[in-house]
Amino acid sequence: MTLTYNFKLNQINSVAKEVLAKIQSKTIIFHGDMASGKTTFIKALVNVMSKNNVVNSPTFSIVNEYDLGSDLIYHFDLYRIKNTAEALDFGIEDYLDSANWKFIEWPDTVVDLINEDYDIIEITVNPDFSRNLKLKFTGKNTPIQPNIS
Repeated sequence: MTLTYNFKLNQINSVAKEVLAKIQSKTIIFHGDMASGKTTFIKALVNVMSKNNVVNSPTFSIVNEYDLGSDLIYHFDLYRIKNTAEALDFGIEDYLDSANWKFIEWPDTVVDLINEDYDIIEITVNPDFSRNLKLKFTGKNTPIQPNIS
């Protein structure tokens, strides 16, 4: 099943709230061209889940951690990771095997390491600079209900 949203950037928080109400996994992989808004959408997701976090792109740190109080979000930017071996070198399997939230940008090098169902978010930019977001489900889980602040 696929859900599609079209939105302008001033609507991003309401779309993030809708997406969080529909997701079926705590592991979400993000696809989209450079500058399509993957990190911006992740910022909106984290903001909806907890206003206590400052979200930055983990381009150079590879993973950022956000504290939700009773849970964590691991935000990965794997753009610079060339292969699975590099991901294993920094311990990606420990993160992936945790029960915490995982938001993964540029997931191609690690998708085969994910041992659970995950949801896919694809973001594209339209000529008017609005975004199309497709939410795809890979598993048979029922929707989860994250705490939304």
